[in-house]
Amino acid sequence: MTINDLLTDIRSFLDTVVFPLEKELGQSSFRELVPRLAKVREEVKRRGMWAPHLPRELGGLAMPLTEFAHVSALLGESPIGHYLFNCQAPDIGNCELLHGHGSTEQKNTWLVPLAAGEIRSCFAMTEPEFAGSNPVNMATSAKRDGNDYVINGHKWFASSADGASFAIVMAVTNPEAAPHKRASQIIVPMNTPGVTLVRNISTMGHEGSDWMSHAELRFTNVRVPIANRLGEEGAGFALAQERLGPGRIHHCMRWIGICERAFRLMCERAVARELSPGEPLAKQQGIQFWVAESRAEIDAARLLVLDTAQQIETLGAHQARDRISLIKFHVAGVLGRVLDRAIQVHGALGLTDETPLAAWYAHERGARIYDGPDEVHKSSVAKRILKSYSAKRTAP
Repeated sequence: MTINDLLTDIRSFLDTVVFPLEKELGQSSFRELVPRLAKVREEVKRRGMWAPHLPRELGGLAMPLTEFAHVSALLGESPIGHYLFNCQAPDIGNCELLHGHGSTEQKNTWLVPLAAGEIRSCFAMTEPEFAGSNPVNMATSAKRDGNDYVINGHKWFASSADGASFAIVMAVTNPEAAPHKRASQIIVPMNTPGVTLVRNISTMGHEGSDWMSHAELRFTNVRVPIANRLGEEGAGFALAQERLGPGRIHHCMRWIGICERAFRLMCERAVARELSPGEPLAKQQGIQFWVAESRAEIDAARLLVLDTAQQIETLGAHQARDRISLIKFHVAGVLGRVLDRAIQVHGALGLTDETPLAAWYAHERGARIYDGPDEVHKSSVAKRILKSYSAKRTAP
């Protein structure tokens, strides 16, 4: 199957199966819909579209990042698109970590069922006591005791922890080491004594449930084997950065999918809604400007992300870090503007749950915050750019 064939099949599946489910999502909790969604996931498997990012030995399609970017954008047109195809955050990043750095036992225990969609996972790094934009600052500790780590700490915004089978926890294992070598990543089964899901955090008025939630967690004398550590001791920060590079591609392409759906809804509304008989919104010059600006911004953002994906594949995430920062804040900005225009064109309807626009507007405001605030990305990339000019100025 070619990438174009796959995209055609996914488009058909979204139109006929996925989009009709969205109204139920607005009327029910995610947990209530899980049994129904499980049947749809099985249909995705049956049609050979499951986990396009994973290698074939794990049941996936082994797509390179540049091809998966197109799939991710298409799936992003629905709030449940990635979940139904088992390439949703945070599981997609955790799969990559386990595949690249997990031991044979870790892969058999956690990666295989995660890839099969039999379990879910979460990633616990951010702490409410410290700025999330600086992942080297954390108080959660993992102290050796014989063959175990004993973990104590407080995490929040552990997305999808509700119902997850395990967490990958960032904890300080080497407090005397250099800042970027203090923490390790440790697999913690969620049913381990001492793990407490304090609450699902209400964000923008929605507490959420199951996969569609963000949790506060506490770890109190949680004991897990040292064999649960991913990679070397002290490598937690490096692994987190490795996870976040492609992860930002995933987010950005999903945001472009949201933009495409919002753009389509905006245009459909503009030509159908009449201010008076024979006078649709589409005749208003202001609306025409929004349509033109949105189309240009979405297309430009898509090309920038695809170019970044190509750089990651050819040069690696570290060499492509400037591009990764650029797409992170640029596409987040495009997303906010396109959603805002689409809601405005819909009027009061845009504020309701009759379309996915309002839910996206609330949830995706976080696009400018998570995985690094816009300001951090702008500052870091600008410093590197300016440093190169300073070097040219001082060169003999």
